Amino acid sequence: MYSSNSIDKDDKMSSEKPTTSSPSDEETLQAPEIGYTEELRRDFSIWSLGSLCLCLMGTWEALTSVVAAALTNGGAPCLFYNYIITFLGTIAVACSLAEIASIWPTAGGQYHWVHALAPPSQKRLASWFTGLISIGGQIVLTASAAFAAGLQFQALITLNNPDSYVPARWQGMLFYWLVLLYSAAVNIWGSKVLPHTNLASGVIHVVGFVAIMLVMGIMAPKHSAHFVFVEFSNTSGWSNDGVSWLVGLLSTVYPFLGYDAACHLAEEMPRPARNVPLAMVGSVLVNGVMGLGFAIMLLFSLGDLNDLLTSPLGFPYMQLFLNITQNRAGATMLVLIVSLVAVAANAAGCTSTSRTFWAFARDDATPCSKLFSRVSPRLKVPVPAIVAVTVVQMLLGLLYLGNSTAFNAVLSMAILGMYASYILPIVYMLVYGRRKLGKGEFGPFNLGRAGMLLNAVAVGWLVVAMVFSTFPSLEPVTSQNMNYAVVVMGGWLVIGTVYFFGWGRKKYVGPVV
Repeated sequence: MYSSNSIDKDDKMSSEKPTTSSPSDEETLQAPEIGYTEELRRDFSIWSLGSLCLCLMGTWEALTSVVAAALTNGGAPCLFYNYIITFLGTIAVACSLAEIASIWPTAGGQYHWVHALAPPSQKRLASWFTGLISIGGQIVLTASAAFAAGLQFQALITLNNPDSYVPARWQGMLFYWLVLLYSAAVNIWGSKVLPHTNLASGVIHVVGFVAIMLVMGIMAPKHSAHFVFVEFSNTSGWSNDGVSWLVGLLSTVYPFLGYDAACHLAEEMPRPARNVPLAMVGSVLVNGVMGLGFAIMLLFSLGDLNDLLTSPLGFPYMQLFLNITQNRAGATMLVLIVSLVAVAANAAGCTSTSRTFWAFARDDATPCSKLFSRVSPRLKVPVPAIVAVTVVQMLLGLLYLGNSTAFNAVLSMAILGMYASYILPIVYMLVYGRRKLGKGEFGPFNLGRAGMLLNAVAVGWLVVAMVFSTFPSLEPVTSQNMNYAVVVMGGWLVIGTVYFFGWGRKKYVGPVV
């Protein structure tokens, strides 16, 4: 159900208990407890939303792009065991967020939940900064998918023309822009078919996984089990093996980002209080199992690691596919599976990010909020929000044109930004929500007695992952390998602080809860 109540009796908003009736989704969204007018079409089913989350996370595909960090910081065992730890931690986080989403299933997601759960004195400030962090994290996470896809398309030219093509940075930026423009176009003019394209991408995600697993399983020479599960190797320069191991978490945390996209599509699907949690937790479980199988097969099939890390293609997995197939056409087909899912991930990320930004503008939390909260009456999508997100991501590409280190510095904020937006509502739920919410105020997805334990595990995991996501992956630290996540996040928060205290606080009162 959409019905959700303020948990503080002194709150100026309504605090009536939810009724046992089952109003339509439109009626519930317009009820006093929510107070929003339904403007978006409910085109997404549980299957299309689940496919969107599957492709946005793209867990096994993302592993191909970030495997080098784990192998450098601890070898194959670092990737395998860190993957299992991350998988379990992510389940705790996803379940914790899904429970809250089941109570308040609106496009705002994290910032809406924080406003509903926080004490009156903290509601406005905490919710606004949660929204700022969530949007910033989603922008760079989505941009990273487009960047990976764009550079992979460019690397395919190198793969097929190794002696005649010299890759240029401006060409990589144009590929990046092309992916972004495709995502914007399909989100604006293809909104009616977007659920179907997500389903098709989900099929590619699963069928491609099976195909690549078969190729690696049959054709690749295999390492021993000792290499995969026992043979620790620290070549990162970190003198402390434990720190090096934890720095290698980056390779397994990044592939598990993005499942919160389901909550940002809550106003575009039927029965969101039930279906959003199912899509969130289900996508983590399915992707987690697939990713684990892929990680094991990948580690057994690596071959000469130095050959992969020094490949002129720039992506170790591409060189691996070429080594395995010994055929450029065959390797190209396998690479295209990964690249096309990356494109689908960017399109899904554009959908999710634009809905969050639109919801934030709807609550008067952004500059030009009247413009960015508009929904096209004909297309039934927030066109200005989609355009704004795309333009910001395209402008980031200019950083790559001038300095690849600066662009990568911005992308390094993805983990820190997304995890910070996850931890805030869970902390408020753990500290305040569980003491104040009555049994009748929980949604269909209720963790019950296990809730407090899962919330605590989720917070502990998020803290550890956030801390080590700020560490540089290599020692000694230089301007090229420095991790700028804290700097970028700090800059984003400074800009937000200036806006909020200069202008924003005069009109932002928080979402209607």
